[in-house]
Amino acid sequence: MERAFSNRAEAGRQLAEKLDKYAGRKDVIVLGLPRGGVPVAYEVAKRLRAPLDVFIVRKLGVPGFEELAAGAIASGGVRVLNEEVMRAIPYADEAIEAVTARETTELERRERIYREGRPPLELRDRIAILVDDGLATGATMRAAVKALRQSGAAKVVVAVPVGPPDTCLELEQLADETTCLSTPPFFQAVGQYYEDFSQTSDADVRELLSRAAQEQPASGEPEEE
Repeated sequence: MERAFSNRAEAGRQLAEKLDKYAGRKDVIVLGLPRGGVPVAYEVAKRLRAPLDVFIVRKLGVPGFEELAAGAIASGGVRVLNEEVMRAIPYADEAIEAVTARETTELERRERIYREGRPPLELRDRIAILVDDGLATGATMRAAVKALRQSGAAKVVVAVPVGPPDTCLELEQLADETTCLSTPPFFQAVGQYYEDFSQTSDADVRELLSRAAQEQPASGEPEEE
């Protein structure tokens, strides 16, 4: 099978070419889903001359059935709940509050590790370009899009190098704009489409965010359309 990308950096450079209309705009922010999405997002932010940040999403699993998602929390204190699942859980409110508290602690820990003291970037009224290294089920990306809506982003753009056609189509209906470079019909796993799909470490994420902050300081107020 033909590999589409040599590594995440090259995938990011290819992806950035499709997003050129956002280059140089003061109201654009690029958000990488850690960890694998950050090297891709770094290349996108660099080409667009836009600030880079992480957008962390944590699933809220149903106690005892952790694989079943009752919702998700995301950077910025946003929580999205699946009302259908919530209605099926006994004592749902109490159960999910406990899970939310635990996952919030983990989310905040990761944000401290990744940002190294830098404050999160302002999302309200921004064009937020959400980047990952690929989509599989798309569950994390769907939660991220919903969370960004709640955060007041003016426009949500999903950008990924590869994903199955049905997942990309679903994201197209949820986001304001979606770019999937490759949508192979017999998709099995994201790693199939990379020659080098080695794990991205926490240290890698920290280094890229720090480098991006030095190269492209967070811009001021977003400009008018």
